[in-house]
Amino acid sequence: METILIIEDDPAMLRGLKDNFAYAGYTVLTADDGEKGLDTALDSTPDLIILDIMLPKINGYEICRLLRKEKLQMPIIMLTAKGEESDIILGLNLGADDYVTKPFSIKELLARANAFLRRTKQPQTQTHTFGDFTLDISARELTQNGQPVKLSPKEFRLLEYFLTHPGRALTRDTLLNTVWGYNNFVTSRSVDRCVTTLRNKIETNPQHPVFIHTIREVGYKFSVENDCSL
Repeated sequence: METILIIEDDPAMLRGLKDNFAYAGYTVLTADDGEKGLDTALDSTPDLIILDIMLPKINGYEICRLLRKEKLQMPIIMLTAKGEESDIILGLNLGADDYVTKPFSIKELLARANAFLRRTKQPQTQTHTFGDFTLDISARELTQNGQPVKLSPKEFRLLEYFLTHPGRALTRDTLLNTVWGYNNFVTSRSVDRCVTTLRNKIETNPQHPVFIHTIREVGYKFSVENDCSL
């Protein structure tokens, strides 16, 4: 039975989330301020955290940053009432995996949490299958129905990162830093160009992608199953 930690300072919201996740079969821990939430996360290492951004004592951004600094890698879904792209991007760059803007559907939040928890249960593999494609990381090869698909080194690394972080909202800065590394001559446009060429190779209709979804003003998300999309 997985443990969910909900950090939310609104009593009604906190109670509603706790009741719904408990009803869905999860063990639920709660905290109504950032300090309690951070302490609980460090002490109990839950399987997933639902994290409000605007919290007393310690805000959600700082909690996220500190947890990742401690090398804790449980999925973190942010709750934000702002809906501003800059706030969302900041949270994702600090290590959050996804976000939901208030007001939201509890069914959608549960679906996203379920999807992340399913993935964390899966053993690490060197082979990833999506649609009729297979990416073999050890062989550095992408095939479609057994036939090789030629990728540039950057396209391969980008696809590998997408497939090892499925369903996560990834900012352009995150992709730039992890795939390209620090380089003064590379900009976020490089990410967009590489996504475009990669889509042309793996999407049946690149204008209506099935796998690589654009998140407006934020970045991209790779879908390998029918999860809730942003």
